[in-house]
Amino acid sequence: MKIDGASYRSVWVDPRDGWSVRIFDQARLPWSLDILRLTTRDQVAHAISTMQVRGAPLIGAVAAYGLALALRTDNSSDALEHDAELLARTRPTAVNLRWAIERMLTRLRNTPAAERVRTAYDEAARICDEDAAQNAAIGQHGLRLIEQAALNKTAGEPVNVLTHCNAGWLATVDWGTALAPIYAAHDKALPVHVWVDETRPRNQGAALTAWELGHHGVPHTIIPDNAGGHLMQHNQVDLVIVGTDCVTRTGDVANKIGTYLKALAAHDNTVPFWVGLPSTTIDWRLRDGVRDIEIEQRGAEEVTHMTGRLPDGALATVQVTPDGSASANPAFDVTPARLVTGLITERGCCNANEAGLAGLFPDLA
Repeated sequence: MKIDGASYRSVWVDPRDGWSVRIFDQARLPWSLDILRLTTRDQVAHAISTMQVRGAPLIGAVAAYGLALALRTDNSSDALEHDAELLARTRPTAVNLRWAIERMLTRLRNTPAAERVRTAYDEAARICDEDAAQNAAIGQHGLRLIEQAALNKTAGEPVNVLTHCNAGWLATVDWGTALAPIYAAHDKALPVHVWVDETRPRNQGAALTAWELGHHGVPHTIIPDNAGGHLMQHNQVDLVIVGTDCVTRTGDVANKIGTYLKALAAHDNTVPFWVGLPSTTIDWRLRDGVRDIEIEQRGAEEVTHMTGRLPDGALATVQVTPDGSASANPAFDVTPARLVTGLITERGCCNANEAGLAGLFPDLA
């Protein structure tokens, strides 16, 4: 994807040394574009746990490179297992994280210790390339949904898409999941406008989705999280497309907290509610999302404090809640499959149920 005309991926190996890993510091966006250099397993674990890097597919890709970095220090089998488990525990909800680690282990356990570093870098690169290709395919399949919605608009009138949180290229290696169809439509010169939920408490919509849409040139408007239902009631939303960190084999969807409420509003107003995801986000072991998906509980300070830019350009973090008030911070909620119009995957669109997913992925189900 592009930042002011220049193409980027969201993770890459530094070409100057051939081994360190580069990522954007997403905790600094949208105020500054800082690129981090990761050289150790602990730096990777810190970047994931503190959300300097986030988004289910991207977390998996960066963790794969984290294992490669760890092997540079100790390539023994005992260290491999220990480092893999440490990285896998950094974020509990995102399926892609453990999927990527397990894929790396499958490859590396059968590789001689002396060859593990090279093999790890090769496998991590393949994970990145496959993710980019999958997301590009999601974009093309989802593009058809936007094209269908455009048939009901007058000439030149944009298709209005509402999204929640950030499921663009900053959350993946490239293209994104929920935003991939939007980028495909925009690049095809199809009029499209995005309603961007601010996504409290971390504001990934306002800070990240708006930033990347703006730098790619996609028209968008930031709205309060609670405005989505109002817009749907007034026919200002043609479809909703969100991403996900985990999908059960039955089509239940875990995504950033607040997604469930958007799905309820969409259902009440007969607005199509679509979820974009690569197959690596499906946890085929789970059937009941509400019961079985582990929901990450993050720190209260994300609720009690906010960071922003002052008039003089300096950044400041301020408290926005009363002293002594308790705060809860569940990072995700689960949208039952019954509220999901369908799933957009790299192999096409399907119903959000076991038959739909198994029909597209009989080799995985």
